[in-house]
Amino acid sequence: MSAAWIPVLCLGVCLLLLLEPAGSEGAVPIAITCSTRGLDIRKEKVDVLCPGGCPLEEFSVFGNIVYASVSSICGAAVHRGVISNSGGPVRVYSLPGRENYSSVDANGIQSQTLSRWSASFTVTKGKSGTQEATGLAVSTARPPTGKRLKKTPEKKTGNKDCKADIAFLIDGSFNIGQRRFNLQKNFVGKVALMLGIGTEGPHVGLVQASEHPKIEFYLKNFTSAKDVLFAIKEVGFRGGNSNTGKALKHTAQKFFTSDAGVRKGIPKVVVVFIDGWPSDDIEEAGIVAREFGVNVFIVSVAKPIPEELGMVQDVAFVDKAVCRSNGFFSYHMPNWFGTTKYVKPLVQKLCSHEQMMCSKTCYNSVNIAFLIDGSSSVGDSNFRLMLEFVSNIAKTFEISDIGAKIAAVQFTYDQRTEFSFTDYNTKENVLAVIRNIRYMSGGTATGDAISFTVRNVFGPVRESPNKNFLVIVTDGQSYDDVRGPAAAAHDAAK
Repeated sequence: MSAAWIPVLCLGVCLLLLLEPAGSEGAVPIAITCSTRGLDIRKEKVDVLCPGGCPLEEFSVFGNIVYASVSSICGAAVHRGVISNSGGPVRVYSLPGRENYSSVDANGIQSQTLSRWSASFTVTKGKSGTQEATGLAVSTARPPTGKRLKKTPEKKTGNKDCKADIAFLIDGSFNIGQRRFNLQKNFVGKVALMLGIGTEGPHVGLVQASEHPKIEFYLKNFTSAKDVLFAIKEVGFRGGNSNTGKALKHTAQKFFTSDAGVRKGIPKVVVVFIDGWPSDDIEEAGIVAREFGVNVFIVSVAKPIPEELGMVQDVAFVDKAVCRSNGFFSYHMPNWFGTTKYVKPLVQKLCSHEQMMCSKTCYNSVNIAFLIDGSSSVGDSNFRLMLEFVSNIAKTFEISDIGAKIAAVQFTYDQRTEFSFTDYNTKENVLAVIRNIRYMSGGTATGDAISFTVRNVFGPVRESPNKNFLVIVTDGQSYDDVRGPAAAAHDAAK
């Protein structure tokens, strides 16, 4: 049915009113902002008007076709191709929540995965004829109620003094049960709120330990405390054995990746909540986490009673799993009730970055070659001091097949590879072979030695993810050019 013009007689003025066709909803779409989310509009079906010029990189979108209600409406509309970035009318349909929102790159927007959310929506093209008929400009459209929609606050920078990438590894086993699981979530929410989450502050994600670990949301998914609290609230109880060790390994290997939002040069932290005791080996998982540069904090709740100790694989599991067994990385609460007083002390620990030695990647992901001067000017006694110096440096690293690797080359006019990166993968073996290096004696050709080391020592590990460092220990001037080979070594490292 087409619209009809109905004349209305008024005092001195005759107006023409445009009636909507039968069955048409709301004549005026609701004007929204770039960051208005599906959960901000609680209607089963509604027409909205997206502004133009929204920065694509600032859209937060979860899913594809069906989007989690925490997603930006306009971002979802651009992602699905309903509108372009110049804005326009969009029709929003509310849908039930679901699991496993997929990640798809479309129309300049990379949507994100989300394991579960309580509500969803989808979008279709809005009716542009409605705006034209009302004669209202896009920028002046208002909700039918006459009330302005609450403006979504801009993303906050957060607490810059507590910049860390944090994974909360919560207990979702039958050991904790549904009730205490909810109390645990409340506590994690309070910690997240006090941390000061923001774009330039701490970022957090959440992993649930159960029969099989599940990453509930990643670091990149949310950068505001409000959204994180929503996400924590939506996490469902899984049950099964706790398998904390299995979950900790999974978190170290799969959660802390650049694709998941890990930032360079920022401490990596996993806060492990254990109600009672772990049902598997947590010590090995702690070693794996350390070798990935992750600080492990253990928050233990309700220690095993004497009758239960026989079920615990290792009563000292806390000290063996944490980064350092000095008390800083462990925290105990007697139960899940009245936990508010424990929030601030835990947050203070998580923000004490100077004590987080395990997260410094130079301790865990480097290839270090020592180029040791064995010329006659050094002398045997000073050469022994050089070896002691090299040993003291090597002692500070976590040397393993997946951690730091050490090599050594001695040089005069000639070069001799004492051992390469792949020869030894334990600290004890590396220190032993350094002590037994024999003094060569001869001239000094540092430039040639640099070229030799880059070609023969670093060359075979060119594809290694570790950063490469060459440490030259020498007592004086070289007889050959050093600048050229040094510049070439810098170029090779790029």
